[in-house]
Amino acid sequence: MEHPKDVGDRTQLAVMFALREAGLAVLVPFGENTRYDLVIDDGESLARVQCKTGRLYNGALVWSTCSSYAHHPNPKKRKLDYQGEIENFGVYCRETGIVYLVPIEDVPVKTKASIRLDPARNRQRRLIRQAARYEVGQVSVRAELRGSSGAPAPSA
Repeated sequence: MEHPKDVGDRTQLAVMFALREAGLAVLVPFGENTRYDLVIDDGESLARVQCKTGRLYNGALVWSTCSSYAHHPNPKKRKLDYQGEIENFGVYCRETGIVYLVPIEDVPVKTKASIRLDPARNRQRRLIRQAARYEVGQVSVRAELRGSSGAPAPSA
């Protein structure tokens, strides 16, 4: 099983790459204790982005909209949302390689959020957040290691 920090790092790289390819300047804060992972600059304004790994579930991409502090000794709060601390969620779907930029005001912030990739089974369209509206781009963050000769490195 992959370590959660590695999953988060891959997600952050995917979001950074997609945003950069979309023409935005990407700034990275120094240190680990900021409530946002990136800042994007569109030439007119700055916006804070929290990167999240989305999971496909019943035709939708779902992600957590708060941080968990349950693993800390004696946490004051077990979960903390991002209200007032970010402007966007940068969400990466590992299964499709697609990155989405979702404004925080478009989603619930207390537990989980979702955007719909497939049409709803009941054909509902009203009040549905369509994923295509938020799509930034598709990226690949998989690397193939090669030996010094350019051939794939032997596996152990």
